[in-house]
Amino acid sequence: VQLQASGGGLVQTGGSLRLSCAASGRSLSSYVIGWFRQAPGKEREFVAYISWSGSRLFYADSVKGRFTISRDNAKNTVYLQMNSLKPEDTAVYYCAALRSTVVILTTPQGVAYWGQGTLVTVSS
Repeated sequence: VQLQASGGGLVQTGGSLRLSCAASGRSLSSYVIGWFRQAPGKEREFVAYISWSGSRLFYADSVKGRFTISRDNAKNTVYLQMNSLKPEDTAVYYCAALRSTVVILTTPQGVAYWGQGTLVTVSS
């Protein structure tokens, strides 16, 4: 599985960005696609995940109500719409593929494949 993340950039507090994660490879339906982020000096943390059917969807408390994860099955792409951005959202954002059989989908340890990161910077 290969993952290509894009869409990061610089935005002011309260602004919006949309990240994209284009997936390719075999048996994509066997994976759940998630977003993680890593701020400078901090550990990588879970943001959100979604299954290709859309039946499994979950957010970290820190982004619930501000971020929306969605998918376009025809394009094999997962999106992360980020609204009401805060300086504490500044981080490198990574998309990730987790096998759908993994029990805990909210830790980096469950990730099978990582995409390259895309930097999101929120200025105050």
